Amino acid sequence: MAAEPQTTTSANSAAQSDAPLLEVKNLQTQFFTQDGVVRAVDNVSFYIKPGETLGVVGESGSGKSITGLSLMRLIPSPPGKIVQGEVIFQGKDVLKMSDEQVRNIRGNDIAMIFQDPMTSLNPVLTINRQISESLMLHMKMNKEQAKNRAIELLKMVGIPNAEARVDQYPHQFSGGMRQRVMIAMALSCNPKLLIADEPTTALDVTIQAQILDLMRNLQSETGAGVMMITHSMGVVAGMADRVQVMYAGHIVETATTEEIFANPRHPYTIGLMKSIPRLDARTKEKLQPIRGLPPDLIDLPDMCPFVPRCNYAREQCEQKNPPLMEVSPGHLSACWFYKEVSKDDDQDVIAAKFGHPQPSDATSDVDPDAPDLGVSNVQMGEG
Repeated sequence: MAAEPQTTTSANSAAQSDAPLLEVKNLQTQFFTQDGVVRAVDNVSFYIKPGETLGVVGESGSGKSITGLSLMRLIPSPPGKIVQGEVIFQGKDVLKMSDEQVRNIRGNDIAMIFQDPMTSLNPVLTINRQISESLMLHMKMNKEQAKNRAIELLKMVGIPNAEARVDQYPHQFSGGMRQRVMIAMALSCNPKLLIADEPTTALDVTIQAQILDLMRNLQSETGAGVMMITHSMGVVAGMADRVQVMYAGHIVETATTEEIFANPRHPYTIGLMKSIPRLDARTKEKLQPIRGLPPDLIDLPDMCPFVPRCNYAREQCEQKNPPLMEVSPGHLSACWFYKEVSKDDDQDVIAAKFGHPQPSDATSDVDPDAPDLGVSNVQMGEG
């Protein structure tokens, strides 16, 4: 179901100041492969204020996670390389720091929650060892102090019997509990910026809600800025103050959460919203998928990368990639025709108007004789 944006807490609002905690300018991250140069993040600029949550949303391959890893200088090299840009954290450019300076802020001032805790946690080290290492390095604690702090952190994130479980190994924890451990590790040194990369991936809905509630409460207590990376519009609706939509390595729209849900002005943003089931939808109303697939990021032409999938696309879109343009103060859209784009448009009508076939009409590899298994909104008792 499509979640509606929640009003941010007064604690978050009070914590926010005019000066950005993080300011990213013209960031470009590329991967040099045998097939060519993959422009994973292409000229991206944004900011995060203290106490603010920025939701970064998009499909797999849109550049969300690579952006987060770039901020931490964790891009594997080779084949990856940050080729241009500035990452200004508290007035200093992370990209110009020495390796030692980066190690001092990584896990201390800037922390990251990774997608898969089972691959991020070391399977042969106890939870105590993994949390304590950071505390002993950055907080200069001895082993006893670090263990006591590790137990305190596990209790804080809701892990029962923390005194015993702190000496257990990752495989002895459930998926939800491992994710709580990752959050505890990320918060161990009281970071000023937390990058959460798909923190609820592969968790069931109940555990997802618990993890998001936990992060929301901990942020209100610590006042940390948060970059929430996700593919879910529902997650950003419930967590973010502002939303940044990414596609093919570019930011295609950014605005406050309330504004982007009420008045989206990029066809891709609208496509993401229309592909979410809604409880208030008419019986058996089909979802409207985004046709086609994301583009290959090797040698992209200078055109809007969403053209092959866009119902509004026309000749101008194929001639030059649009910059981010101001829709209203704080609301930017990278669409030449943002004034015409509306979430209330009937996408079938728009597609027909500009000569773009919908998925049901488009040629594909699907067997034409196969039964229709299209997803519908079916109410209980009528399906």
